[in-house]
Amino acid sequence: MRDIVVSGIRSTGNLHLGNYYGALRNFVKMQEENDCFFFIADLHALTTHPDPAQLHDNVKSILAQYLAAGLDPEKSTIFIQSDVPEISEMYLLMNMHVYIGELERTASFKDKVRKQPENVNAGLLTYPSLMAVDILIHKATKVPVGKDQEQHLELTRRFARRFNNIYGVELFPEPASYNFGSESIKVPGLDGSGKMGKSEGNCIYLIDEDKPLRKKVMKAVTDEGPKEPNSPLSQPIENLFTVMSLVSEPEVVEQYKAAYADCSIRYGDFKKQIAEDILKVTTPMRERYNEIIKDEEYMRKVVKIGAEKARESAAKTLAEVRKIMGFKSF
Repeated sequence: MRDIVVSGIRSTGNLHLGNYYGALRNFVKMQEENDCFFFIADLHALTTHPDPAQLHDNVKSILAQYLAAGLDPEKSTIFIQSDVPEISEMYLLMNMHVYIGELERTASFKDKVRKQPENVNAGLLTYPSLMAVDILIHKATKVPVGKDQEQHLELTRRFARRFNNIYGVELFPEPASYNFGSESIKVPGLDGSGKMGKSEGNCIYLIDEDKPLRKKVMKAVTDEGPKEPNSPLSQPIENLFTVMSLVSEPEVVEQYKAAYADCSIRYGDFKKQIAEDILKVTTPMRERYNEIIKDEEYMRKVVKIGAEKARESAAKTLAEVRKIMGFKSF
């Protein structure tokens, strides 16, 4: 039996190398073996009050990047969250079974309160409820999540279990984390610490042009160089080797590790190699993106078909939820 897999990404900013190696390249493989629902979370994006004039363009850009990275609308259901109104209704119904205390204790909510104290809206508080609905409305059995989203997935399981227990049903499965059978990959940023992320401003984007991409890599934080043979790697250099290990051939990585070990490494050459190898990965996607983003008819067809398939799945679950909760027609 094929698993049902659900994954979404907010329609803010562009996809970066961390998105690709953390999930996207695995999604391409995953769609061959599972029933996948990939969506663009424009409703989630509203929690940060995006510019209305930019919201649609952001959705288009993420859609084109999804497709350029290899997601196939003939193998997966690719849709825009707001095109499925059943999600919004079930979000309301689910919130009747969610408690304020457990939402206020989530790490992501506390973090947002610290970062944007002037915009602590109800959407931020109930973000885990909407995320749970995104998953449960398709009765997903697996969800690809990073470490920063594990708490939300645990809440999703809790909400599913609570609904089933309250009404004495077995409607919702409790979805498991999908880590592609291995440790999740944490792609570091170019600032010498932490992971690659849009808010940190340390990203290599999949659609970066050659010159800006090279410039970003050449500005990556390093150190003064090894002082003696076989010196331990500092954090910034370890980060760069992590990136290199993702994009370069193993023998190239070993060549530069040996150069570091014998103190002959030249960081300028090291960075140039990383930049060129990143471009080998991103250039085909960027070129494909540039074709797709101009093809309005193709993108319109993709989201129309995706919405129809997603609504068919969502409507079945919503009808069951309404019946279980006691909503009946006269």
